[in-house]
Amino acid sequence: MSKYIDGFVLPVPADQIEDYRKIAEMAGAVWKEHGALEYIEAAGDDLEVEHQKPFTKMVGAKQGETVVFAYIIFDSREHRDEVNAKVMEDPRIKEMCEEDKLGLNYKRMAYGGFRQIV
Repeated sequence: MSKYIDGFVLPVPADQIEDYRKIAEMAGAVWKEHGALEYIEAAGDDLEVEHQKPFTKMVGAKQGETVVFAYIIFDSREHRDEVNAKVMEDPRIKEMCEEDKLGLNYKRMAYGGFRQIV
């Protein structure tokens, strides 16, 4: 059976990437504790591309921002829905969302669920 993947791309202030990493590390632990198979977040490194639309333009990254590309792997869409429901009720995640100390603009985040084809 193929896996199901949640993916997102988010602009993050480049000078706060270490603070973001700490938050992402905790979030990853919560997702995995609730059943996610894998949790990956990666900071942009080689984002100046030609002949394609770079991630920075996709999310409207501004001067001084980089891009985080992330994905979470689940057994199935149903499994994703179950895990995410638990995660959204987890007090650690609720606290992280309430205390957004980095001032992230989630309206510029690109997000979606994907069924694995290869």
